[in-house]
Amino acid sequence: MTVREPVPQGGVVDGFERTVMDQLYEGVYFVDPARRIRYWNPGAERLSGWAAADVVGRRCHDNLLSHVDEDGRSLCRTGCPLLATMRDGQAREADVFLMHRLGHRLQVRVRTSAVRDRDGHIIGGVEIFDDKTELSAAHRQVSELRDLAMTDQLTGIPNRRNFEMSLASRIAELAGYGRTFGLLIADLDHFKALNDAFGHASGDTALRTVAMTMLEATRPTDDLARIGGEEFGVTVPDVDERILRAVAERMCALVRRTSVHAGEHDVGVTVSIGGASAVAGDTAATVFERADRALYAAKQRGRDRVEVG
Repeated sequence: MTVREPVPQGGVVDGFERTVMDQLYEGVYFVDPARRIRYWNPGAERLSGWAAADVVGRRCHDNLLSHVDEDGRSLCRTGCPLLATMRDGQAREADVFLMHRLGHRLQVRVRTSAVRDRDGHIIGGVEIFDDKTELSAAHRQVSELRDLAMTDQLTGIPNRRNFEMSLASRIAELAGYGRTFGLLIADLDHFKALNDAFGHASGDTALRTVAMTMLEATRPTDDLARIGGEEFGVTVPDVDERILRAVAERMCALVRRTSVHAGEHDVGVTVSIGGASAVAGDTAATVFERADRALYAAKQRGRDRVEVG
């Protein structure tokens, strides 16, 4: 067991400055030269799920938030904007995906700045992060649908009825205006085994975690829904096969970097994804069938992968 020396929330943030920081909607935290977190504001607690008592005194490169890029590559030890800023003093801005305390991925925009002493020497860094990216439009849409009949009550995302309406609308746009789209079907791998090993409550948590992570991976124009059991569908407008595959790979990578709290265990989860590009003459049934065949191929070829047919 690792024993941490308690570090007070002080140093670079005191008095009036802390009062201001504590009122901000955005998450704010300061680190010292050893990248030890010295201050963590209520906004950071709200966005990440981690209380100040859980993080103050820990080093950010302990991978607490486990920042990754959109391809699922870890940034905490290599590619960290805050570390780069502390080295050269240049402010930075980037979109990353942090690990929420509940396990799902959340896209945030981070802005980093160096903290200097009176002589201009860098003595730490500050990172401000929030969820005000253009993808938050997807969350606003989900909120509006939450209490309606087209919302899945377990995950909070649209349900199969909503998906069928979206797919029908895409087919009509393809037939009437030639507007292309792709269809993705994702299936949570080894879901029955997870249920059997840890119970249905953990299975429900896994579904919610995957749903929220996939929602963060979609574009504002994409429609994600839970279409049954451990299966999700996404209609992706205005894409060719290359872009459709890229969207699916991003989802797969981000889910791979999530975890589910099951009792005393943190259990990794993955999805298999099948995709198909709609073509002239397609119906909802024909494009769904091709995507479903591709999903089956992804399962047969080892899971945790993407196949586009």
